[in-house]
Amino acid sequence: MVFWKRLFAKNTSTHSKNTAKKRLQLVLVQDRLNIGSETLEGLKNDLIAVIGKHLEIDVEAMDVSFRRDGEQVAIVANIPVLQGSKEAV
Repeated sequence: MVFWKRLFAKNTSTHSKNTAKKRLQLVLVQDRLNIGSETLEGLKNDLIAVIGKHLEIDVEAMDVSFRRDGEQVAIVANIPVLQGSKEAV
């Protein structure tokens, strides 16, 4: 019985649905702003260089994306900090 409940449960596809929705939104915003993947990768590398001068960050877990709210577009950077100021170390 548990098998059938899991098979037909709506919550199992929620995560996949949200991930696909976010990816589609990113593609649409990039297309609208005429930003290629090379530009996005360059932006990410520049952020790593600038912030990395002052803080130790987790580059592998870093995520840079675009968020659209109506007509406005925001660059959203999630950059995990491993340690505070490099000068204090």
